[in-house]
Parts: sequence; structure tokens; C-alpha cells
Amino acid sequence: MKAIQIEEFGGPEVMNLVDLPDPVPAEGEVLVGISRTGVNFSDTHITNDQYVARQQLPLVPGIEFVGVAEDGRRVAAVVPNGAYAEKIVVPESLLVEIPDSVDDDQAASILIQGVTADAVLSMTGRLTPGETVVIGAAAGGTGSLAVQLARSMGAGKIIGLASGEEKQQLVRDLGADFVVDSRSDSLGDEVRAAAEGPVDLVLEMAGGQSFEQLLPTIGPFGRMVVVGIATREQNQIRTGKLLKNSLTVSGFWLMHLLARPELAGESIDRVFKATAKGELKPVVSGTYGLTEVRKVHQDIASRKTVGKLLLDPTR
Repeated sequence: MKAIQIEEFGGPEVMNLVDLPDPVPAEGEVLVGISRTGVNFSDTHITNDQYVARQQLPLVPGIEFVGVAEDGRRVAAVVPNGAYAEKIVVPESLLVEIPDSVDDDQAASILIQGVTADAVLSMTGRLTPGETVVIGAAAGGTGSLAVQLARSMGAGKIIGLASGEEKQQLVRDLGADFVVDSRSDSLGDEVRAAAEGPVDLVLEMAGGQSFEQLLPTIGPFGRMVVVGIATREQNQIRTGKLLKNSLTVSGFWLMHLLARPELAGESIDRVFKATAKGELKPVVSGTYGLTEVRKVHQDIASRKTVGKLLLDPTR
């Protein structure tokens, strides 16, 4: 089978298209022919071995896929690695069956980002109707879905963060009330002005100065959920600052949710049903072959892209 493999950690240049033996399922596993692989910003951390979980070489990247199982079922799954390939074997317990009314592109766009957005807003962020929410990277895969979901959950005011007119217009079209330039040196002041006061919930994606500027915008009993660290700049926070303003700062990693099927199932069900009804519309900005994976990683790492990027291993 064709696959992308890395034998040393690094940037896009370490990914090579190779021929590997077809995987053979063990007991309790299923062989799946992959039709779409989701490309995630976290993939650029994985190939550099800078992800939450440590990686081992040689490595076939890719943590999200859609495909057809040997028995003909259309399925999707989130896996530790191995999805940048034509085929994969996975435990049966990880497979999510895809409704007929959801196509492959949609399914590959919502399993990670959609479930993340839903769980961050509803479970970790505890968004309630009427609250003001700030959504980082609002034109990206997770952010674009979070804007739509926050609206459906009754958010009072949605402030999206995005850079560049194309991304900012997309965020407006998705339902944000205000859009603030994510690269502004006065990010915090502009968010406060848009909110006309303190905010209730921040979905923080970037880290570094973004974290530092957004934290003071949150009012008493407000929450910040760290969903990513795109800048790779980690932050420290003084506990007195949390106490003084009754703030909650938490993190969210999807793998912990997926390890709790009784919790994950609710988010997965909501997201797939909303997509099937047309209430949640993933933004797919492009589908590429395995031969184009280096360029895809260059673009996503440089934050040039909007919405979701997909790979089609059959081309």
C-alpha cells in the first residue's frame, strides 16, 4: 500500500511517500480502506515530536480517517497514528459508523474538530445561553465549527479571532457577531471593546501573547479553555490572578474524551446529527493526494489555510 512515512523528526521535508506491506488485522481489529484522511494542525507537532503524546520512529502520521471496512460499513476513527495511508487496521471499538446522509468529506471534517468544538463549549467551557464567547483561530477547522455550535447553543455574543480579510469574512459568514484580528498588538483591548465589557468564555488556540492578552478580558466566574498552542509558546499563570477574579483556566485534549465512550458518544452523536440535518456545515478548503502532503503541511503550519484540509490516499 502507499503511505507517508517519516524516519526522522522534522518539518514537511521528512515526510516521504513509500510502499509498505498491507496491514493485517489481529483479533478484535478491522481492516479499513481509507477514502479520506483529516489533516490537523497537531500533525505538524507530531512530525516534530512536539505533540502531547511522544512518538516513535518510523512513523506513519495521521490521526483521523474515513473509509470502508472489509464488511462494507462506512466508518471513521481517531487513532494514535497511521492514517496517511491507503489502508489501516484499528480496534473495532474505535470505529464510528457514518450516517448515509453524511459524505466522506463532511465526516472527515467533524470527527476531531467537530467533537472537540462541541465538547469544549458544552462540557469543559460550560457555555450557557446569553454568554459572550471568544473563539480563537475562528476560521480554522475547530474554530469554524465552534462559531456555528456556539450560535446554536444560544451564545449572546460571539467574537471570532482571525487574521486577514478572507478569514475574517468567513468567520462573519459563519455567524460571529464581531471579528478581531488575531495578530493585533492590542488584541485584549479590541476584544473588550467588541464585548462591551468582560467575556464569559475564551477558546484559546495560540498560546504566547494571545493567552496573555485574552486572560484579562475574562470576567468573574469566566472560563478559558486551552485547545491548542499553535505558537508553541507555553504560558505560566499566577494562582493569585485566578483567585482574584474567580477564573477557571483548563485544558482540553480530545484523546481523554475518546477514552470515555459514555461521554464521547454524546458529542459524536450531536455533531453527526447536526451535520446530517445541515445545521452544522464543515468548511473544507481542499482535498489533496499523498504526493502533495509536504505542501499541505507547509500551508497549515504557516496558517495560510481556512477550514479543514483533507488527503485522498487513492490519488
